[in-house]
Amino acid sequence: MAGKTVTRADLAESVFRKVGLSRTESAELVETVIDEICNAIIRGEVVKLSSFATFQVRSKNERIGRNPKTGEEVPISPRRVMTFKASNVLKQRILKAHTARKAKQKPASPVA
Repeated sequence: MAGKTVTRADLAESVFRKVGLSRTESAELVETVIDEICNAIIRGEVVKLSSFATFQVRSKNERIGRNPKTGEEVPISPRRVMTFKASNVLKQRILKAHTARKAKQKPASPVA
């Protein structure tokens, strides 16, 4: 699965082309949005972006894990993790794009 990585600069360039702000203003807007999302997650708030996804911090309890190399049991300390849950709209768009890509790649059947 080879693909391009979308960077902050790519997002800023997209804002520049579609919204018409200057490149500097576009970069600042992207930074502001990302900072606001990060700060809300750090505060433990749920960030829900309609038709995209939900970001949430969960607390995980201590548990026993296993070192896959040695098989030794090791305690995993309690921690907080961020979860990303894609919306149904995003899931459907991904499925539709995947289906279209597979249909495009399928070789034509030989006609007898």
